[in-house]
Amino acid sequence: MDLKELYQDIILEHGKSPKNFGKCEKYTHEAKGHNPLCGDQVHVYLKLNNEKNVDNVTFEGTGCAISIASTSIMTELVKGKSLETAKKIVIDFLNMIKNTQEIKSNDLDEDQKIKIMSLSGVKQYPMRVKCATLAWHTLTSAINGKKEEVNTEVID
Repeated sequence: MDLKELYQDIILEHGKSPKNFGKCEKYTHEAKGHNPLCGDQVHVYLKLNNEKNVDNVTFEGTGCAISIASTSIMTELVKGKSLETAKKIVIDFLNMIKNTQEIKSNDLDEDQKIKIMSLSGVKQYPMRVKCATLAWHTLTSAINGKKEEVNTEVID
């Protein structure tokens, strides 16, 4: 199996059977996001512990396969990480989608890097970039305690 097929399989798996779907108990932060062009909607629930580690992160929402897969992958990658590491992963992902080809993060193991890189192909489809980045911007909004809904038409 070549890399492109592997990436497609990862996206299909997460799109059809998203991980961490639903509302987690006792969440400490939350945010909503919307992509009006595609109709994607996501609600991210984040539970931080006293040490500022991500105890849990889950989501509810609807959207295209890219949006759901990206959200599912995001929750898997930041769960169990420190808040600072989670922020770095978000920045690395957004940089990968917008600029660089590969994830350089030392905060992810090789399997995690493969999962996140499976979304790198959306760069070829500018309309899909917003689908892939919606959840990541929404997680950032939850971390920062912002109350307004994330809207992909007002972020770059």
